[in-house]
Amino acid sequence: MKRFRRHGNELHRERIKQDLFQFNKTVEHGFPHQPSALAYSPSLQLMAIGSRSGAFKIYGAPEVEIMALHDETAAVTQIHFLPEQGQLVTLLDDNSLHLWKLKKSSDGLSMLKRESHFELKGQPGAPPSVTTITVVLPHSSGDVLFLGTEGGCVFVVEQPSFREQEARTITHEAVLQNVPDDYRSRRSLGSVEALQENPRNPQQILVGYSRGLVILWDLEANQATHHFLGDQQLESVAWQRDGRQIISSHSDGSFHQWSVSNDRLPQPLEKTVPYGPYPCKAIPKITWLATKQRTPFIIFKGGMPRASYGDRHCVSVLHGSKQIAFDFTSRVIDFFVVDEGGSESDCDDPSALVVLAEEELVAIDLKTPSWPVIQSPYLIPLHCSAITCSHHVSNIPIKLWERIIAAGSKQMTHYSSKPWPIDGGYSTAPEPLQRDLLLTGHEDGTIRFWDASGVCLKPLYKLSTVNVFVTDGDHNDNLNQSAEEEWPPLRKVHGCAFALKYGVSVGCFDPYSDDPRLGIQKIHLCKYSSHLAVAGTAGQVLVMELNDEAVDQTVACTLVDILQDQDTFKWKGHERLNPHEDLVHFQAGFQPFALVQCQPPAVVTSLALHTEWKLVTFGTSHGFGLYDYQQKRSVMVRCTLHPSDQLALEGPLSRVKSIKKSLRQSFRRIRGTRVSGRKRTVPGNGAAKVQEANARLDREALNEMELAPVQRRIEARSADDSFTGFVRSLYFADSFVRDGSYHEPALWAGTNGGTVFAYAIHVPPVERRMEEPVTAAQAKEIQLMHRAPVIGIFILDGRGVLLPEPLEAAHDLSKSPDMHGNHMLLVISEEQFKMFTLPKISTKNKLKLTAMEGSRVRKVSVANFSSSRAEDYSENGLLVLTNLGDVQVISLPTLRNQVRYECIRKEDVSGIASCVFTKSGQGFYLISPSEFERFSVSPKWVVVPRCIIDIDEGLGTRTQQKILQDGLVTKPNSGETVPSQQKCGLSRQASAGSEGDGKKAVEIMEHALLNDERVLLEIQSTLESESASTDRLSFGHLNRNSKNVAGVQSQGQRMINGD
Repeated sequence: MKRFRRHGNELHRERIKQDLFQFNKTVEHGFPHQPSALAYSPSLQLMAIGSRSGAFKIYGAPEVEIMALHDETAAVTQIHFLPEQGQLVTLLDDNSLHLWKLKKSSDGLSMLKRESHFELKGQPGAPPSVTTITVVLPHSSGDVLFLGTEGGCVFVVEQPSFREQEARTITHEAVLQNVPDDYRSRRSLGSVEALQENPRNPQQILVGYSRGLVILWDLEANQATHHFLGDQQLESVAWQRDGRQIISSHSDGSFHQWSVSNDRLPQPLEKTVPYGPYPCKAIPKITWLATKQRTPFIIFKGGMPRASYGDRHCVSVLHGSKQIAFDFTSRVIDFFVVDEGGSESDCDDPSALVVLAEEELVAIDLKTPSWPVIQSPYLIPLHCSAITCSHHVSNIPIKLWERIIAAGSKQMTHYSSKPWPIDGGYSTAPEPLQRDLLLTGHEDGTIRFWDASGVCLKPLYKLSTVNVFVTDGDHNDNLNQSAEEEWPPLRKVHGCAFALKYGVSVGCFDPYSDDPRLGIQKIHLCKYSSHLAVAGTAGQVLVMELNDEAVDQTVACTLVDILQDQDTFKWKGHERLNPHEDLVHFQAGFQPFALVQCQPPAVVTSLALHTEWKLVTFGTSHGFGLYDYQQKRSVMVRCTLHPSDQLALEGPLSRVKSIKKSLRQSFRRIRGTRVSGRKRTVPGNGAAKVQEANARLDREALNEMELAPVQRRIEARSADDSFTGFVRSLYFADSFVRDGSYHEPALWAGTNGGTVFAYAIHVPPVERRMEEPVTAAQAKEIQLMHRAPVIGIFILDGRGVLLPEPLEAAHDLSKSPDMHGNHMLLVISEEQFKMFTLPKISTKNKLKLTAMEGSRVRKVSVANFSSSRAEDYSENGLLVLTNLGDVQVISLPTLRNQVRYECIRKEDVSGIASCVFTKSGQGFYLISPSEFERFSVSPKWVVVPRCIIDIDEGLGTRTQQKILQDGLVTKPNSGETVPSQQKCGLSRQASAGSEGDGKKAVEIMEHALLNDERVLLEIQSTLESESASTDRLSFGHLNRNSKNVAGVQSQGQRMINGD
C-alpha cells in the first residue's frame, strides 16, 4: 500500500514540475554574427539582414523581428524584397534561390514561410560558371525575376513558379549585334555585374557587364537599344529618377555619367575620380538621388586612394560642394537610402543613409546639415569592445532606473533628433513585468548598462574607468584634431551609443584597447544603495556611487599586499595601473571614490559587495582581501598560495610555458586512475575460481536493469596541482559561525583547491562606524575530500530559504530571515553539492554530480520559479550549468535534481564561460562575439518577439490577380488548365520536394510550433496534402534554436551557433 501511495506522490510532483519548469530559447540580442546581405522594402518599411550561417532576419519598428533559417548550410549572399507583395527572394552561395512569404499564424502573429526554391540549370556539359547567379532583379510587375550570371547571360524566370522563360534570355550574341567591331574584338563581355530597371519605363532594364559594357535592353522588342561603352571594369550602375541619365562606377575609383538619348552609342557626359588623381580602389556600389533643389546626392562605397587609405572602409556622400567619407572600423557589406519622396514623385527626398558593416549597423541623418548618426533602437553591437564579463540585476527600483537613464541621456547629445527611419510593423508583446539590467564589462575598461526587460536589448548608460588611470594611450588623445583639414575628408562614425565625448573619436566597433590591463573582470551592483564595485585585469578594484552631477575629484588608492611580504614568491606578470594624482573630471553617473590595488596585480577572480556593512571583498589567484570602503582601509588579507603554485605568479600571458607540465600531470593522473581501478588478484589456490565468479556476476549485472545509479570513481586531486590557491567564490552572510546562540557577520571564501575559509567580522554600530575599525578573525576552515574547486557558497536560514541580499529585508522586499532555527551552509564544488549544519560543520546531505553524471559544475545561481498555473505558488532552486552545456535545477534544501535540459553545445567553451543567470530562472550566453542568446527555464518568464506586419493576404503579382479573376491556372510544363482552387497543389518539379521531404518539413513545423495542433491544421490546409514541399516556417515569437519542454531536438532541424 505504501508503494502505491509513493507512486501517487511522484505523479503529483511531476505535475508540479511541469508548471514550474519549462525550457525555451527565446530571443537573440545584439548584432548578427558575420552578416552577408542587406535588403530594404520602402513600401513595407522593413529591412532584412542575412548571415553566412544561412539565417536571415526581418526588422521593422522596435521589437519587430522575424527570423527564418534555410535548411541549407550555405551563406545568404543576396536578399531582395519583391515589389509590394510581402515576399522576398534569397540567394545562397550554393547558387540556389528561395522564395519566402510573410503570412499570419493562427494567433495572428506574422511569420515567414518558404514557398519554393529553385536552382538554375545549364546545358549538359556546360561549366558551372555559365549559370552561377551574380545579380538578381525582381521586376516591378512582380511576375518575373531577371538573373544575371557569371557566364554573361541574363535568364528570366517566372515567380512564384520559378519556371524559366528561355525565349526571353538575353544572350551574348544578342548583346553584341550593334557593338562596334573594334570594341567587340578588344574584349569579351565578362560576367553580369548590374541589373537595373528604368524607374519611368518598366519595359527597359540596364545590363552591366564586368568588362565595362552597359546596355539598355527593351523587354518588348527583346533587343538592345543603347550601348554605353565603358573603358574600365564595371562595378555598378544606377538610374536617375527621371530615367534620362545613368551613372556607372568602375574599378579605378571613378564614376561616369551617361545620357539616355536618341544616340545609340552615347559618350559619357562626365568622368569623375572623387579621390584622385592618385590610383584609387574600386567603387563596388553607387546610387544617385536627384532632389528638388537640383543638387543630387551621390553616395558610393569605396573609391579611396589605394596607397594611403586603401585599408579604410568608407561610404562617401557627395552633395554639391559638400563631401564626407564616413569611415567605419569594419568592412562595409552594403547600404541603402531611405527616400521619403515616394515612387510617384518626380524627385528624390533622401532622409537617411543606412550602412551595414561587418560589425555594426549605422543610420546617418541626411536631413540635418551636419549629417549626424541616428540612434539605433536595436542591432546594437555588444562587442564594441570585446565582452569580458556579464552581470544581471533583476527588478531595479524605479528611482535608480530613472537616474541611470538620466545619466545616459547626457551622453547622447551627439545623436540626431530624428527617429529611427525603419518602422514597419508593430509589436504586440506585453509590457515587461519588471525592470531588468544587464551589465557587460569590456576589454577597454568600460561597463555598459543595458535594458534587458524586453525583446530589444537597449543601451542606457556607459561607464568608463579609463580616466582613473595613467595608461599607455594617453599621449594619443589629440591625434585626430587636424583630421578635418586632411584629404580625403574622413569622419569616424559614432555608430554605437555613448561614444566618448572626450579624447580620440572612435567608431562603434573598436576591437583594440589602449591598455589590456584595463579589462573588466567582475561587476557587482547593489540596486538598493546605488553602489557599484568593479574589478579588473591588473588587480584594480573600484567602488563607485551614483551621482547626478559631474564632479572633479581624486580617487583614494589603497595598496593591498596579497602575498604579505613573502620573499619566496616573485611576480613575473604585468605591472599595476597607476591612478592619476591630479583631479579627474567625472561625468554624471557612477563615479569612483575608492580604489584598491592588489599586489601582485593579478586578475581579480571573484568579487562581493555588502553595502549595509560598507565592505567589499576581492580574490585573486594568490588570495583574498577585505576592504572597508567607508573608512578606506584594508581590514584583512589572506594568502592562499600553495608553495607549488608557481603558475599563479607568472600572469595570464606566461601560462603557455607550463603546458608541458600540465600535460605531464594529467597523464600521471590518468595512469594512476587506471592502476587504482584494476582488480586485485586473490592469492591462494582459489584465485582463478573467485575471478571467474566475479566475471560471471559482472556479466549478469550488465544484462539486468540497475536499480541504483552507478557512481564513477573520482580520483582525489593532489594538493600540488597548480592554482589551488585560486579564489573562486566569495560570500557575505549574517549567520552562526562560531556559536549557535549568536549570529554575526561573516565572510566565506572558496578556493580552487577545495578549501573553504570562514572569517567572523566585527562591524561597529552605525554611531561609531567611522571611529572604530572593522575587524575580522578566522572562524572556520573546511577542506573538501576531493579538493574540487569551490564554485559557489550559500547559507540557508532555519526555513531552508536563502539569506536575503544586503538591504533587501530593510526595504521590505523580502521576508526577514529565520534566525532561530539551525542555519545550513551549502558548498557547491565542481563535482558535488554538499550541505553542512552551522555552526557545527557536519554533513547533512549531498548530491554527487560528477560521480553520477560525469559532468562538472561551471555556473550556479539561486532562482525563484513561479508556477504557471497557481499564482501564489513558487519554489526556490539552484540553476546549474555544467561543462556539458546542460542546465539543471536542483531543489533547496533537499538537493534533488528536478529537471535537466540541453542548452549549450559542450564544444562551445566560450558560450558556457559567458553564461549568466537571472533570479527569475532566465539566462544569457554568448553564441558569437556580438550576440547573446536568451533562454528561460521558467514558463512564467518568457521574453519573445510578438509582432504583426499588416500585408494584404490577397495581394500578389499582376498575373496572379488576373488568374484569380479568370478562375483558371496553367499547370507548369504543360498546357493543361485546372481550376484556380487547385493552385496550391501544383508546383514546379524543381521546387517541389519528395514525400520524404514533406514529412521532414512537417517534423520541423511540429517542433517549431511546440505541437500546436490548430496551427498545424491551418498549415496543412494550405499545403493541400499533395504539395508537401520543403516549406520552412519561422515565427516572430520563435527562435531558430527553440527547443521543446523535454529539450529534444527534432531531426530535420539544423542549429546555428547553438545546440
